[in-house]
Amino acid sequence: MSKASKILLWSSNLWLLGWGMFGPLFAVFAGRVGASIFDISWVYAANLALTGLGIIYIGKLSDKYGHEVLLIVGYILTALASFGYLLVHDVWSLFWIQVIMSIGTILSTPTWFALYDRHSGDGSKDGLIWGLFSGMSYFAQAIGLLLGGYIVTVYSWDALFITMGVIISISTVYQAQILIEQNR
Repeated sequence: MSKASKILLWSSNLWLLGWGMFGPLFAVFAGRVGASIFDISWVYAANLALTGLGIIYIGKLSDKYGHEVLLIVGYILTALASFGYLLVHDVWSLFWIQVIMSIGTILSTPTWFALYDRHSGDGSKDGLIWGLFSGMSYFAQAIGLLLGGYIVTVYSWDALFITMGVIISISTVYQAQILIEQNR
């Protein structure tokens, strides 16, 4: 594996660890700020729809203008959104934080995959390269979920969002090394 593909792989898994801390706990948190089951459904559905459409558009755009900067900006936005959950007090503020998270995901998803594919070698070990990403991402999210549940149970939601934000910020800084590698 090239240095760039290792950076992409490990920073992605660190990001997934951070985000995995909250993923399945989202509905519980949303209920705590007054969201009904239908509110949670429409906020999450809007997030998925916006993200799906945006990923297609940004994927095409990134092929024309480059992947690296969009990837880093996407990671920065997801880090900011993680800290932004500290400000959520109702359904609408939850919705807007989800929009920021969606935009970050839109920018980082197709660009990450394009870069990982570009830096993963000559194609002779594609199964291993993609298996590493897929398998490690499940482990990262599983560990994240356990840590997230523990943090909320023992400490608080605020502690969870701060921890998520810090982990995703570290991932973002590590991911930014791809810009250095690209310019070598």
